[in-house]
Amino acid sequence: MTTSLDPRLVFLSNVRISFPHIAVAQQMKRDNGETYESYGGSFLLEANDPQFEKFIERCMAVLKEGWKEHVNAAVQVIWADRKSRCFSAGEEHVSGKTMQVLDGYAGKRVITAYSKTMPQAIDPNGTPVPPENTMAAQALHRKIYGGCRVNVALKPWAQMPNPRNKNNKGIRCDLIAIQFAKDDTPFGEAAVDVSNVFGSVDAPQSAPSGALPGFLGGAPAAPTPSFGAPGLPSMPPFPGGQ
Repeated sequence: MTTSLDPRLVFLSNVRISFPHIAVAQQMKRDNGETYESYGGSFLLEANDPQFEKFIERCMAVLKEGWKEHVNAAVQVIWADRKSRCFSAGEEHVSGKTMQVLDGYAGKRVITAYSKTMPQAIDPNGTPVPPENTMAAQALHRKIYGGCRVNVALKPWAQMPNPRNKNNKGIRCDLIAIQFAKDDTPFGEAAVDVSNVFGSVDAPQSAPSGALPGFLGGAPAAPTPSFGAPGLPSMPPFPGGQ
């Protein structure tokens, strides 16, 4: 991707996106109960992808700018807490349902980026869509789904303690712009077969005993939960994080 060489930005190409909220914002809640809208997603790279190493280098530069002579101590704290950093090893992301590493995350590196406003849409020719052309931007953003490949512009920034929260420290990342690159295998569970669930509207069937109102065939048996997380490998040190 060609760029204007803005030193604050990091460009990633041909990365998979997970949990995208690009066309429609997700509702988030702060610790004090305040809600706000957020656009963004997580971007998956191979562990040996040089793009990830460059991203970490930029994060280190940002932290040095913010923490100055205290950067080494700050890095030790931030690196030890996944919630304090915008990057992670894939094995740190575990499903709350299965207690297994999320689909497609094993062996990957993950960068999570968000924005309070809808990210800049880039058309297939590499041309930014004017912000006022919301219909065109929405059309491009709606092509993006979990598992597809995208090109993105990101801006890491240092989260510094403030008078309201002295423990508020970390390395975060804004999603500046995004471009659909190509299709790939979608993330998530396979579609549920409901071909034998619904009856004809003209000749409705009687629901068998025990069925939920409005549905045929009754409620499926709840799966037995699996307790106990498997031993997760320790996260290897990130480049530049020593």
